[in-house]
Amino acid sequence: MRIPLPDADRAELEVESLLRIVLVLVLIWLVLEVISEVLGIVGWLLGPLQPILGLALVVLIVLWLLDRI
Repeated sequence: MRIPLPDADRAELEVESLLRIVLVLVLIWLVLEVISEVLGIVGWLLGPLQPILGLALVVLIVLWLLDRI
């Protein structure tokens, strides 16, 4: 076990590694943005049917829990 020294150099992370971390975070952010847009379009298309789909989902869950399915 190595005890950190107060005067030790804390900058052990290389610039390339830091840039890779930032790149991965930006890619994750972009993927989440694309997914939210796609889900927004699907939600817009199914707008009038959302209450009916929600009710059907609740009925299916209740039937599953009561072992009727």
